[in-house]
Amino acid sequence: MIGHNGGPSMDAGAGFRRVAWSKARYALMPTLPLEVVRLRVKRAERLGLPYKTYATIRAVSGRDIVGFLFSDNALGMGRSHAVPEAARDRLAALEGEAKRLAAVHLPKDPAEVLAFGGFEAVGQAPGLATPWRAARDALRDLARSAEVPFDGLVVVAATALERDWSVTAGLGGTIPREVMFPSAA
Repeated sequence: MIGHNGGPSMDAGAGFRRVAWSKARYALMPTLPLEVVRLRVKRAERLGLPYKTYATIRAVSGRDIVGFLFSDNALGMGRSHAVPEAARDRLAALEGEAKRLAAVHLPKDPAEVLAFGGFEAVGQAPGLATPWRAARDALRDLARSAEVPFDGLVVVAATALERDWSVTAGLGGTIPREVMFPSAA
């Protein structure tokens, strides 16, 4: 129908369908044992994430978070190849909990950033003019190089372009820089 805004249905029985749909959705929601919830809360704490963020990513991707893909903007690198001290401390806290990957924009050299340490893999970030397929392949190659499953890798992004990386490459999700680095907000 032309001009229809997708608002609520005016057909008879709309209220019943809404109630039935709500009950069906509720019935599909898993009921987790308390001990499982406690373990997941502890896992979120070890990753330094709010439980709600962790649980949302886990529910959407269907997998635990096994790695983080940081953009150089999210790390606050500026024009330098060095990771700022606050970000280095946060990366060190993730050691043994999740793989740490970085995608750096030109003119930064991934090899030089990798030499500073703190990452399992560093690659070139897709640019604004990078075709979609090339961006997807570059991000997936970076994940493969660190042996991280795509749906277990979460992008830590500072810009709108970086937030799209998880959709482009089929990754586990995206969190804003401020969640991973609260002091940067």
